Amino acid sequence: MTDMDFSYIINELAEERENYFNAVSPPIMQTSNFVFKKVDDLRKAFDNEMGGYLYSRGLNPTVDILRKKLAALDGAEDCLVFNNGAAAIFAGIFANVKAGDHIVSVKAPYTWVQRMFDVILPRFGVSTTYIDGTSTGNWEQATRNNTTFYYLESPNSWDFALQDIKAVAAFAKTKKIVTLIDNSYCSPLHQRPIEMGIDMAMQTATKYIGGHSDTLGGVLSGTHEMMKKIFNSEYLNIGSGIQPFNAWLLIRGLRTLSARIDRITKSTVQVVQFIKQHPKVESVIFPFDESFPQYQLAKQQMTGACGLFTFVLRTTKMDSIVAFCESLQHIMMAVSWGGHESLVIPKCAGIPPKDFDPANREHRYIRMYVGLEDPGYLIADLEQALSKII
Repeated sequence: MTDMDFSYIINELAEERENYFNAVSPPIMQTSNFVFKKVDDLRKAFDNEMGGYLYSRGLNPTVDILRKKLAALDGAEDCLVFNNGAAAIFAGIFANVKAGDHIVSVKAPYTWVQRMFDVILPRFGVSTTYIDGTSTGNWEQATRNNTTFYYLESPNSWDFALQDIKAVAAFAKTKKIVTLIDNSYCSPLHQRPIEMGIDMAMQTATKYIGGHSDTLGGVLSGTHEMMKKIFNSEYLNIGSGIQPFNAWLLIRGLRTLSARIDRITKSTVQVVQFIKQHPKVESVIFPFDESFPQYQLAKQQMTGACGLFTFVLRTTKMDSIVAFCESLQHIMMAVSWGGHESLVIPKCAGIPPKDFDPANREHRYIRMYVGLEDPGYLIADLEQALSKII
């Protein structure tokens, strides 16, 4: 995707301004319903709800503008936009498995994906095998005669483990296995899974697309045939499509996506360099740092890495980790990433204090997201908080 292509997508694609008073910003079509003058037209809408506007649970003009832009960014034929990322993943998987099927997934996937695999799908006779996805051979070895689905996250959002996307997708196609990847870390600006052979690319638009921490959204991109299949079943049945106002907020976010990611990328490099040399930090995990175990693969299939990285504190005490997090004056503690604000989240927040094991370096993980603040401002805050570690 060239810069010219990107500029056209975010500023012009799907925007028919002459149809709404030549307004620069598209209107929010805040309607639940659409009227018909001809019975024949209503009949056609019933027959193919994805072919027009019938009811905003399905398609809506504001949502359509967003859909077309996001599909183009992914290099996909079509996409569906959901209320959040978990809903997008749920629909993409549920539409493509049946009783007796087997799924292969990266180990420790996103919390709500694992809940789906461990709690919901087994009720319908669908089983899941978790693997270390960094080895393509592990995907092949875990595949059974009844394997119909692969779930990838590359990179994931804690240790940023990668899969060789092209290789996994190519093997899946030989077995007619459907593939879905969570591409939230990179966004389509830094990684293009559809072009690498993946069937469905998902991203949480809540993050970089929205960019302001004020709306949720989930994107699922793929062929028109696949999106229509999901639209006619899970999308309409569950009613998890995004609402017009939220879609409008995401369109607004798209306008500044490239500018925000450029700034975040530059700031992240400076913050990572500071963190790496600090005596209270044992190591840094960041896909575009040369110390990263899969650095060469990252450079091969990603055009950039921005915002999110993990560092391991050099301490034996949970109290020191808590003191560090609670001493930050400007960097906030919260889940998610991709907004204007810088964030941290300690891995130990999800571990009962009695189970804390300093020998397990994961227990000493701090995940940080670098937002739009000045990097010097962030570094000063990190420096004073790191001084609290004993």
